Order: sequence, then C-alpha cells, then structure tokens
Amino acid sequence: MEQTNQISVRDIQNKMLEILLYFDDFCRKHNLKYALAGGSALGAVRHQGFIPWDDDVDVLMLREDYEKLQGLWEQYADTARYSCVRSNETVNIHHTATEIKDNNTTFINRHSVDSDINHGMMIDVIPLDGVPEGKFARIMQMVNSMIYCCFNFQRLPEHKGKLTYLATKFALGIFRGDKIRYRLWKGAENRLSKYGTASCKYVASFGEGATIMRMYFPREWFALPVDMDFEGHSLPVPADVDAYLKINFGDYMQLPPEEDQVARHDSVFIDLENSYTKYKGIYYCVEK
Repeated sequence: MEQTNQISVRDIQNKMLEILLYFDDFCRKHNLKYALAGGSALGAVRHQGFIPWDDDVDVLMLREDYEKLQGLWEQYADTARYSCVRSNETVNIHHTATEIKDNNTTFINRHSVDSDINHGMMIDVIPLDGVPEGKFARIMQMVNSMIYCCFNFQRLPEHKGKLTYLATKFALGIFRGDKIRYRLWKGAENRLSKYGTASCKYVASFGEGATIMRMYFPREWFALPVDMDFEGHSLPVPADVDAYLKINFGDYMQLPPEEDQVARHDSVFIDLENSYTKYKGIYYCVEK
C-alpha cells in the first residue's frame, strides 16, 4: 500500500473508526444488527481495537437487515457526508459488499482506477445468507456464489490460485457486456440468498471466495451479537467470538510472521482531508 502524503496506517484507522462509529449509531437507531468480522473481530479480541497493521474494517450483517440498510440510509443518514454504495445495474464498485463511504476523503484502489465511482474511505458491510440443509442445494449455492463473485467483481483475482484466476479470465472473456454481466451476477445473488436466514441453522458469506463460503456459522451468533471493547468504544462481535475466530484463523492469538504484518489494500492515492472528486482525471479516470 502506498502511504501517500505521509499518511500512516494509524491515520487511516482513525478515519475508518469515525465511519464505523457513525455506522454503529445508525444501526442501533434503526434496529439493524451487525457484528465486526474477520480482522476487525480479531483486533477487538487480540488488540482491543485495530490490528496494528490493518487498513480494513469488515462487518457482517444478516441478509434481511442487509437488504434494509440502503433504503434506510438514503432516508435517514447524513448522505452529504457518508454514502451507502452497492453495485447495481448501472454502477459496479468491483466488490460484492456494500461500502459505507466518507465522501470527503480519497482512497483509490488500484483495481478501480478506471472507474467513475465513489472513491472515498470506506468500511465494508458483508451479507450473511442462510445455508440450506440439503447437500445438492448447498453445492448449487456455492456454484451461484462463484458466478456472483466472478461477474460482480469483474476483475481477475490475485490471491485465489491459478485455477480460479484462469477460470475467471475465461468467463469474463466470454461475457464482456455490462448488461449481461449484471444479469448473471444479480441472478446468482438472488438464487444463493433465496433461503433467507430465519429458518436456517447456519449462515455463511458467499461473496468473498471459495474458502470463506465454506465457513458455516450458527445464525444466533449474528442475530444476538455481544458488545466488546474496540478502540475505547463498545461495538458488537459474534456472540461466540472465540469459536468464530477459531474457524477463521485457527490459533488466532498467535501473531503472524513479521513479513505478513502488512496492510491489505493496494492503493494508488490517499487523501483523508479532501474529496475524491478533486482527483478525477488525475488519479482515477485518467485519459490514456
């Protein structure tokens, strides 16, 4: 990650924390349940806040609340300051999650430099979908997950293995139009999420790749999250956060090797004081 203009990882974390606290307040006011996820949940347990080198905030939300989020946001949130952004028929953010963006900042990822989208600093809201009981239904859900990821991200995966890379390149080479790609990923999303969560014992995230979609979690962990200290604030984590982290990371209290203690995003430009709109044609959507 390029730390542009002397911006440190801690500067980025402080800005993400601002977004997260606004999101938390909004969800509590509108009775939307969510829980810190992945490295954010790990940070809450192991560091009582951010993992020192992490430049990412992920939260998980059951599909029913996830589908309510954007409509409530447009109606009640401070949309001049924060946007709730999700790929749709006309805009693709190259991400299967919904992003809560700070409109007055700039955080341009390398994979999106050619896209005229909101490039503000963000946190990611990831939906959890119900897992059906039947073996065949679960296989088809995974197939639809792969279709969903391929045509929603619309970019070649860098760290998912050679086979996934080649399969994605082949599929995107065949289906090139934005409209057909939208129909493919939206149809797949509808099919994989059709079970709901209320009647399912387990839920999973189907927009983050083959490894993560195989991690099944009891629905109750996210229907009834518990609060934990995060950077001096009380924020929700999965109810059995120990079991959740063991599924994700194994021995999660063990620090990774020093060479792996690096920020995740591949950014080309960051400005935490000015809106991304200032940099159109300079750092993104640049004429070639």
